[in-house]
Amino acid sequence: MKKSDIGLIGLAVMGENLVMNMESKGFTVTVYNRTAEKVEKFINGRAKGKNIVGAYSLEELVSTLEKPRKVMMMIKAGQAVDDMINQLVPLLEEGDIIIDGGNSHFPDTARRTAFVESKGLLYIGTGVSGGEEGALKGPSMMPGGSPAAWESVKPIFQSICAKVEDGTPCCDWVGENGAGHFVKMVHNGIEYGDMQLICEAYQLMRDLLGMSADEMHEVFAKWNTEELDSYLIEITRDILAYKDEDGKPIVDKILDTAGQKGTGKWTGIAALDEGIPLTLIGEAVFSRCLSAMKEERVGASKVLSGPAPVFEGDKAKFIDDIKNALFASKIVSYAQGYTLMRSAAKTYGWNLNYGGIALMWRGGCIIRSVFLGKIKEAYDNNPALTNLLLDPYFKGVMDTAQAGWRRVCAAALTNGIPLPAMTAALGYYDGYRCENLPANLLQAQRDYFGAHTYERTDRPRGEFFHTNWTGEGGNTAATQYNA
Repeated sequence: MKKSDIGLIGLAVMGENLVMNMESKGFTVTVYNRTAEKVEKFINGRAKGKNIVGAYSLEELVSTLEKPRKVMMMIKAGQAVDDMINQLVPLLEEGDIIIDGGNSHFPDTARRTAFVESKGLLYIGTGVSGGEEGALKGPSMMPGGSPAAWESVKPIFQSICAKVEDGTPCCDWVGENGAGHFVKMVHNGIEYGDMQLICEAYQLMRDLLGMSADEMHEVFAKWNTEELDSYLIEITRDILAYKDEDGKPIVDKILDTAGQKGTGKWTGIAALDEGIPLTLIGEAVFSRCLSAMKEERVGASKVLSGPAPVFEGDKAKFIDDIKNALFASKIVSYAQGYTLMRSAAKTYGWNLNYGGIALMWRGGCIIRSVFLGKIKEAYDNNPALTNLLLDPYFKGVMDTAQAGWRRVCAAALTNGIPLPAMTAALGYYDGYRCENLPANLLQAQRDYFGAHTYERTDRPRGEFFHTNWTGEGGNTAATQYNA
């Protein structure tokens, strides 16, 4: 009997769809799930008559696989992954490969790679983006871990992933240990930022311009044919047009409390660890937290006052300003995300291909957009680019967009419309282009109360000074370190 090319554990939506995708590309897949009924149901349902084999124990799963065996887990991140690895390791042989396709936290993937390699096996942690449709029709995939495993899984991964216009697969090797899951985490952080920015554009149109869902649908439909052309703009267009059974927009009936699964939070924590100003994504995460305080906000709305929104200008021109604000802020989000990846690559010794990452995100994934092609071009032209904002194309966009962006942020602040992500993006842009920030005063304050010392503008970098500000502090200074 012909052995299977790969085994997959976990028949939830993503797992099932990935199996159907693999089989449709000519691969034979063995499936296993903790609950046998799921295997039974799948084999006799969607998988009936296809090259998909059901296994009812891990031993049976492993026995059906071609060597080197490839076992992919599509299970809940966390302890469940460690438990499954511990069960699989004794059943596998040297050179066999364990793959985690879930949303695992990158330090866990780094730890698991080291553990699995210590047992003579290989490990891959791969980000998979695109939701259930992507899993079935072609996701974006970001594999990292044991480099020796890549050649064995490459034919499967590059067959099932999304492709860009010229047929290039949206999947390539990212780097060692936790690199794949780190890049997926940043992808998810950028996704948080993109979604929040779109929601802020929607709130401006709804609350300041008084537009209906149908009118906003038209705007997003137009934007999706221009430079904002992307999956998230496309689905926003469709959501705004969708009617409930009574003919009214369903979006107006959805409670304004957002959920989250933690990847945006992880991105923010990683940025704090690296000392990278990931302000927009941080605000996007906190905006979800604020939305979850629904009852408290309802109470506060009855007590706290603010201006009633009034718009008196040219509506069409202001909608164009919103588009510019959205586009410019989106660029800042990616610039911050890429800066975080560059810093982490130095910290963890990864050799990341930044243009290649943009290409992986061009198709299949949730943040796929036309503009990712421009990011690839930017890094192809200058692999050492320190910040996306310094690329000639993106600098040109900022020059064109910023007047409208500033008008939008000013109008929102004047009218009491919260724009945490757009204003954070503008604050970052202005801070990044500012030659002299007020941190000289901050360092003086630190030196005053804690003798933390400072550098001087009239002396070489790396020389530190302390002032006895009160005449009573003495000349002993604190040692230099960064927390």
